[in-house]
Amino acid sequence: MEHRFLGRSGFKIPVLGFGAGTFGGEGPLFSAWGNTDVAGARRIVDICLDAGVNLFDSADVYSNGASESILGTALKGRRERAIISTKLSLRSGDGPNDVGSSRHHLIDAADAALKRLDTDRIDILQLHAFDAMTPVEQVLATLDALVRAGKVRYIGVSNFSGWQLMKSLAAADRLGLQRYVANQTYYSLIGRDYEWELMPLAIDQGVGAIVWSPLGWGRLTGKIRRGAPLPRGSRLHDTAGFAPPTDDERLYRVIEAMDEVAGETGKTLPQIAINWLLLRPTVASVLMGARDEAQLKQNLGALGWQLSAAQLARLDAASAVTPPYPYYPYWNGQFSERSPVAVLRG
Repeated sequence: MEHRFLGRSGFKIPVLGFGAGTFGGEGPLFSAWGNTDVAGARRIVDICLDAGVNLFDSADVYSNGASESILGTALKGRRERAIISTKLSLRSGDGPNDVGSSRHHLIDAADAALKRLDTDRIDILQLHAFDAMTPVEQVLATLDALVRAGKVRYIGVSNFSGWQLMKSLAAADRLGLQRYVANQTYYSLIGRDYEWELMPLAIDQGVGAIVWSPLGWGRLTGKIRRGAPLPRGSRLHDTAGFAPPTDDERLYRVIEAMDEVAGETGKTLPQIAINWLLLRPTVASVLMGARDEAQLKQNLGALGWQLSAAQLARLDAASAVTPPYPYYPYWNGQFSERSPVAVLRG
């Protein structure tokens, strides 16, 4: 298993991680994702650890905490072999303070997550969303205190915009507090918005990307085709309202390009989608989701080979979109060869 540094933390994580959103199956969204119980989770953890996939990601809102509880139980007796990542700050209860990144909520939520995970520390703790009502200085001071107390090793964010992340990093530097080293972000062949601002920021500031939904919310599994209805059993029937948006024509164009690459490589579409991501700048790890052993083992096949330059160019062209202002002049090379995009293109 290849390992990469998580930003400028000096900490290495495997290039593939497992997203435990399929553990528990509580609620309308997560029941559609999967309903893996403790026995199934133990089997998945077995396969992951044998393959060197020792990064496991969850969140306090996944199945109302059941995902963390099942993960903690599945890791019992082998906690030292695992890297546990989880997320806080979305609404986790009915109380007025059961949401956000206030000192009150972060401390209580972190302690609750530790209890559910049955561990004494969280290796990577990420904020699940930006809290505009709490000063970033308070948020960072609270996270810094959790690190100093030994409850958390590294901190990160998820679903932040560029200015929100940069404001936080600047405040951390100004105050001498722990910096965010991870950005758990949506990135896929049909969702490349990450490249416009967050990727250049990550290069400049040393923030590693931990990618969620590498298959574009299940759209890149190979089951969706031009002119055909959604297949039976597709989670998109129940979860499309939660999914990152994409243009249908672009989706079909990408799938058709992936089909060509699949014919040349003998790989599946999910393997191609993950392999493409692993060749992108700043990507430290890609989180796999799997409802069963077959899906998990197929995703592991994304490793041990590499797309060719010609195949990468074909996939890039099929998935490309024109970024909005102010990014498109740089992207098209109209402004300066010394633009942020020039860094990405080498």
